[in-house]
Amino acid sequence: MTINGKEKRLIELVEDLSDDILDYVCRLVKEPSTLGKEDSAVRLAEEELKRLSFDPVSVPIESEMMKQHPGFARVPWDYEGRRNVVAVHQADGQGGHSLILNGHLDVVSPEPLELWDTDPFDPVEKDGWLYGRGAGDMKAGVAAMTYALYATERAGFGLNAPVTIQNVIEEECSGNGTLACLTAGYDAEAALIPEPFGPTILTNQLGVLWFKVSVRGAPAHVLSTTSGTNAIEKSFILIKGLRELEAELNRSSVPEKYKEVFHPINLNIGIFKSGDWPSTVPATAEFHGRLSFFPGVSYDEICGRIVDAVRKAAQKDAWLAENPPVVDFYGFRSEGHSLPLDLPAFSLLADCHKAITGEDVREYIATCTTDLRALNLYGSGQATCYGPVAENIHGANERVEISSIIHVAKVYAVFISRWCGLCE
Repeated sequence: MTINGKEKRLIELVEDLSDDILDYVCRLVKEPSTLGKEDSAVRLAEEELKRLSFDPVSVPIESEMMKQHPGFARVPWDYEGRRNVVAVHQADGQGGHSLILNGHLDVVSPEPLELWDTDPFDPVEKDGWLYGRGAGDMKAGVAAMTYALYATERAGFGLNAPVTIQNVIEEECSGNGTLACLTAGYDAEAALIPEPFGPTILTNQLGVLWFKVSVRGAPAHVLSTTSGTNAIEKSFILIKGLRELEAELNRSSVPEKYKEVFHPINLNIGIFKSGDWPSTVPATAEFHGRLSFFPGVSYDEICGRIVDAVRKAAQKDAWLAENPPVVDFYGFRSEGHSLPLDLPAFSLLADCHKAITGEDVREYIATCTTDLRALNLYGSGQATCYGPVAENIHGANERVEISSIIHVAKVYAVFISRWCGLCE
């Protein structure tokens, strides 16, 4: 389907708004919205939506109300004063399909800062790229989706179905932000998330969970280390057992879509805490990990596999067998999903991509998780990711290709016009 006159007008408007889009990305990047410190970015997004004549509302994460939901992730922090921002562009006519545009405002820590060439929260443009923590993941996408919808306003086109903009928190650790929006009643027939995987359609996504293992040793002075038990060294035994589980998960029952993906299942030991004195044998240790798992595998099943792997590893050591480690689960409890590429919303997105680029869209098989987990598992619509091109996300010198931000806004504007339907 070729670009028609109204869609051409939308694309031209996005071009005209390019400077505004980039300015919004830069302003968002300047807000260091790490876990628990997202409010400045949330307030900025709220102000931008108001400035663009939308009517944003706050959606808090009410953990007491949500904790019975099967998708709610238990976390060791509270939600006092923390919120998402949602704005609904109501339908002006009838006959279209409703849509959610979802993007997260939270970012991961930029540490260690010495690895960055510039201040991670001072956005820098260079050679067609924008550098900064969260520039790609995913403040560029937030700006692109927001201005894609705004372009329909500027063009004077009404929509035949509502579009909901969701600016959420905690995509990077729990998914409770998007789940809060869903349980508050913000659902739709389709959803787009501009995660920085490039102009692709995500159809398959792994499950992800977080866990903590607590290990007990026995303290002693280093003059007689054999009289103590080093909890750090005992932890290595357990990590080895978890690595064996990782290898097994990559060998057995691999879904067809993941058979061509190298090492799709990944274990990461991301936090290790132990000891308080170089001359004392550490008596306690804890390590925190992240493990992915294939679509079709339940959260409870993979939790059981982790507990069993730790137990089996502990049984090989006399001390650990007598002093069994404790496994606890918190944060991500996200199951994976697998969807066909020919769903109506996906097919239409592919058509929009081809109409603008002249090329067929590529399918993306993800080895991570996104907020699609809540939308596809608990919502009523067809949800996928299609976003800008970014590099070094979660790493030093994160950057996003500026031209790709504008491209995403164009594709989203055309998708909105076709999925929701334009009226004047």
